[in-house]
Amino acid sequence: MKKSLFAKYFTVCISIIIVSIIFLGGMMLICASQYFQEEQYNTLKVNLQRATMAVEQNYISAVEDDNDQTHYTIDVASSLSIYNMLAGIIDADFFMTDTSGKTIMCTEDTLCQHTSPYTVPSEIRGMIDQKGIYKETGTFQGLYSSNHYTVGIPVQNDDVTIGYLFASSSSSNLQVFLKEIFNMFILSSGVVLFLAFVIIFLVTSQLVKPLKDMSYAAQQYGKGDFSPRISIERDDEIGQLAQTLNTMAYDLSLIENSRRSFTANVSHELKTPMTSIGGFIDGILDGTIPESQHKKYLRIVSDEVARLSRLVRSMLNLSKIEAGEMKLECKPFNALNVIAQTLFNFENAINEKNLEIRGLDVDDIWVEADEDLIHQVIYNLMDNAIKFVNQNGYIEFGFRNIASRTEITIRNSGEGLAPDEMNKVFDRFYKTDKSRGLDKNGVGLGLNIVKTIINLHDGDIVVRSKKGEYTEFSITLKTGKPPVKPRRSPDKEQQ
Repeated sequence: MKKSLFAKYFTVCISIIIVSIIFLGGMMLICASQYFQEEQYNTLKVNLQRATMAVEQNYISAVEDDNDQTHYTIDVASSLSIYNMLAGIIDADFFMTDTSGKTIMCTEDTLCQHTSPYTVPSEIRGMIDQKGIYKETGTFQGLYSSNHYTVGIPVQNDDVTIGYLFASSSSSNLQVFLKEIFNMFILSSGVVLFLAFVIIFLVTSQLVKPLKDMSYAAQQYGKGDFSPRISIERDDEIGQLAQTLNTMAYDLSLIENSRRSFTANVSHELKTPMTSIGGFIDGILDGTIPESQHKKYLRIVSDEVARLSRLVRSMLNLSKIEAGEMKLECKPFNALNVIAQTLFNFENAINEKNLEIRGLDVDDIWVEADEDLIHQVIYNLMDNAIKFVNQNGYIEFGFRNIASRTEITIRNSGEGLAPDEMNKVFDRFYKTDKSRGLDKNGVGLGLNIVKTIINLHDGDIVVRSKKGEYTEFSITLKTGKPPVKPRRSPDKEQQ
């Protein structure tokens, strides 16, 4: 079963929080245990020091025998009363041994574990003599059946050790303390986890929501519906992704509309001549068209076939250019020569309309581009200009250098274009109302091919028009460097 992004993100965040809480809880319990242990040692030590100080000051007497040896005696009853009082306050057992480790007094009322035959091991007494204190968490060399905190210090008189005083308390208090700490920790952790669940759930939902919207939109795009848009309320990476998807959807919708329009236009452009061709041929075959008219209608069929051929050729050229299959062979050439050659192709049409050709009395115009493709551009622009120029009108050429670019303009007199037509003239299969009457053989792809070729050269093409006066197309190409002519040697000049 696939896990959703929400479930994965939510699970990871909660897992990290739970692991962190467990780690912090463990560290807290360890620190609390060490703190409690140190506090117990400190409490036992402080009370032992108080007890020994009271005993040393008030209840120890020194007596010299006949051999001048000093003997120390302790007032057991008075000392024990002090031990009992302190033991009751801190809930511990006090017992005192002589220097041999035998217990001489204990605060346990009955069943004392410290009395004879038990003696405190010599290594414990030796540690007290060396370090002045003994600390242990355990059974005190097997004396206790459970773990105890035990602290021992020396009892002295005039810097002479006369015994050892020990205090022990059960470590069961630690379990009670840790249990209380653990209960408080569980309660606070539960509250934190609940709040974390709620916060992470809300944050994750808000984080994943735009992704769900984008997923739904992408599924619709895959089905061909480009209408869904993603609302953008953030400026982070997800917001940028949503903006990119919206832009992509807009571009795809334009492409889809263009594709549908292209298909419809191609179908229309193919259907019309094919219907004519089929109708005329059927008429000839079934005798509807008399034999005397066969040549006339076969001529029409031939023109329609030529029109279909131009349409297919134009579409193939567009497909090659857009697919990147048409490689540019850019080199410097004289654009004026291309224009002159193209004019010769339209000599009959120019003479029929009695046109004036202007602007060609200039020096060579060098551009760097693919000469064959630019020849097609000039041909299509001039073909368009001659079709729509008025009788006895003019066609004017203009040339201008702009930085490293050369601008070539072709203007024809005539009715010009309406403002709404100027934005559509480069669309595929678009024909103005006027051109439908004047250009019966055109397929509406010439200017689209021109724009595609110019864009392929990283150039620009602009149309300008003034209603009732002129229409002008301007193309911009990279300026070319004319070839350097070889210099003639002086010897050859003299010859």
